[in-house]
Amino acid sequence: MTPSSSPRFAAVDLGASSGRVMVGRVGPGSLDVEEVHRFPNTPVRTGPTLHWDILALYAGVLDGLRAAGQVASVGIDSWAVDYGLLDADGALLGNPVHYRDRRTEGIADQVWARVPAAELYGATGLQYAPFNTLYQLTAAHGTPQLAAARHALLIPDLLAYWLTGQLGTELTNASTTQLVDPRTRDWSYEVAGRLGIDVGLFPPLRQPGDPAGLLEPHVLADTGLAGDIPVTAVASHDTASAVATVPAADSARFAYLCTGTWSLAGLELDAPVLTEESRKANFTNELGIDGTVRYLRNIMGLWLLQECLRAWRMTDPGALLAAAAEAEPLRSVVDAGSPEFLAPGRMPERMAEACRASGQPVPASPAETVRCVLDSLALAHRRALADAQRLTGRTVDVIHLVGGGVRNALLCQLTADACGLPLLAGPAEASALGNILVQARAHGLISDRAEARALVAHSMPPTRYEPRGGTARWQAAEDRLRICSRPSPLTG
Repeated sequence: MTPSSSPRFAAVDLGASSGRVMVGRVGPGSLDVEEVHRFPNTPVRTGPTLHWDILALYAGVLDGLRAAGQVASVGIDSWAVDYGLLDADGALLGNPVHYRDRRTEGIADQVWARVPAAELYGATGLQYAPFNTLYQLTAAHGTPQLAAARHALLIPDLLAYWLTGQLGTELTNASTTQLVDPRTRDWSYEVAGRLGIDVGLFPPLRQPGDPAGLLEPHVLADTGLAGDIPVTAVASHDTASAVATVPAADSARFAYLCTGTWSLAGLELDAPVLTEESRKANFTNELGIDGTVRYLRNIMGLWLLQECLRAWRMTDPGALLAAAAEAEPLRSVVDAGSPEFLAPGRMPERMAEACRASGQPVPASPAETVRCVLDSLALAHRRALADAQRLTGRTVDVIHLVGGGVRNALLCQLTADACGLPLLAGPAEASALGNILVQARAHGLISDRAEARALVAHSMPPTRYEPRGGTARWQAAEDRLRICSRPSPLTG
């Protein structure tokens, strides 16, 4: 156990469906974390636009800090790409728009007419995704809100501003905007200029570990905290925080899978891969801590399962997962990276329609639908990690799966089977742990990334899954899917 005298750090960790505040103690050779508050993250539609309820999220943060008690520091991480606009007085100009909103449909063609897709990738290294900040800002061009804006703050930076009154833009999250050059780790001013995007709206860049201000007096009064409590800029993109905790001993030989609403599958590199082949494979180069690059592909992830459960009005999937484990394997698979599954609603029907359109058997029960989801995710993981190795010339010996998918034993086993590699699952609370460990490092309790990872491996040993049954049947499913699938628009 971590000594009770060890410093306590509060991690605000915001996911697409819920937020939580975790408190961690970091001591010599020990790490202890507990959840002190969880709150829903429920989007709100007003008219045709889907928004984040940012004030409800901020209230949840304050409630969590109140529950946390006295801490040495606070850090905030969240999903990427979305932002809030502030006017000249620092007031928020409307609730931030949700990345699943439809306002960016067709915007990519406008962008590529000014900066061709290949040139854009060579400058920013980011995969095409319709919700990237670049496309959102292009869609907002000419609106009264954007015209009135004096600052644009990514979600963790917006919440940090409300806590401290200090403006800043954390680098790992900024790298998801498609407006950062991964080689210089600074804004791509040429790209922004050609697209008419004012990157001066974003405050100066911060590095993970940099100070982000002190809690304001009214925040201290609201939360019952006392003294000079700093907010520390962590790796505020939740995936960057999660990758920082991967309990790997050999950084050159592992692949990671950060699983939750999304699956992020890739490698940790020292430099970006900006080749045309990489662009066509739709890999992204996002920035991590200590000068690293997160070379990965976005896959829809457990969003597919979450949406099915929502459609069936189910909250406990335990029995359904057990039934799915007994269902016929690889009977039907879909492309889990396809944008056709991005929007919410009717997910079981849309899965069925995709199977029908590709000439595969349509799932006849919820259990068969879940098996289709998990087989498809494992197949997408296999495809992404094989492509990552091919495009980088790196060889992988083991997969580290972190995040919420750790709790889905069937998905873990299927992924090991599909990839033909051992899989180490854990920790589940990877983003919050990474948040806490960056704070602890900023406070001198951890020396470097290797020590942080060793601490995670010692404190929270992962569960090992060995591959079973060979990969021939997975290759056959991959071949079947490739023949059936329509060309993806993701490569631009």
